[in-house]
Amino acid sequence: MVVVVTLLVGVSTALFVGRDRLRKTRGAWRQRVRAATPITIALAAVLLFNSVARQIVPDFSWIIDWNLTFPIYDLEGEFIIWLQAQATPAVTAYFSFIYIYGYVFLLVFPLVAYFALSETRPLRELLTAYTLNYTIGLLLYVFVIAYGPRNMMPELVEALLYDTYPQYQHLTRQVNRNTNVFPSLHTSLAATVSILAYRTRVQYPGWNIVAAVLGISVAISTMYLGIHWVIDVLAGIALAYVSVELAHVLVGRWSISAWLDGRVQSLRRR
Repeated sequence: MVVVVTLLVGVSTALFVGRDRLRKTRGAWRQRVRAATPITIALAAVLLFNSVARQIVPDFSWIIDWNLTFPIYDLEGEFIIWLQAQATPAVTAYFSFIYIYGYVFLLVFPLVAYFALSETRPLRELLTAYTLNYTIGLLLYVFVIAYGPRNMMPELVEALLYDTYPQYQHLTRQVNRNTNVFPSLHTSLAATVSILAYRTRVQYPGWNIVAAVLGISVAISTMYLGIHWVIDVLAGIALAYVSVELAHVLVGRWSISAWLDGRVQSLRRR
């Protein structure tokens, strides 16, 4: 995982970021780190809380007992079964690669690309949107119980990822729970990156295209591999839009760095 993603990030940095931006970053990295540090700490805290909370969320979910598995199935029927009927070894290999490696690359590379920009707002909006995705997503996982297609219909929906590449099962089990499929966080985070890539298409026109292709591929992969329903994917896209819009408002109107600077100045005057 580390080797593949590092290679992809390195190649993309050379293609999309370029030497000129990297050269300028060397002289301004302290200011950029300082601007991004508060929201980075907030994101790290949310991720840490998520890693702990996901162990106990299913227990709370069953207490609330809002099981949407059958209503979701009633709404969309056997689309996932039809989608898997189109499977070929080459397509399965592509979507498996996208789900495991392409997804992680899609989340990591924008951190590098936006850090290389002189304007720190895109980076801060990205980190804020990530934080909102995980926070809102966890809340929805608490309230909503939903099993994915491969768990609800194991006799009809194939676990293509694990059947083809069983070594990935241990990796995904570290972050996934069977009842946490609504919304699809894979889709929401991938769509978040794609939306922000579109908004920064002037700075990174090539990345805008790549992010769009990868974002769509990630969304399809979650369904093709039998992990998520179409409704999970649509909910993930909606979550991405809400997170990006909220991030835009929060970063534009409220700055943790500015608040901290104000507090420091106030203490010095005393």
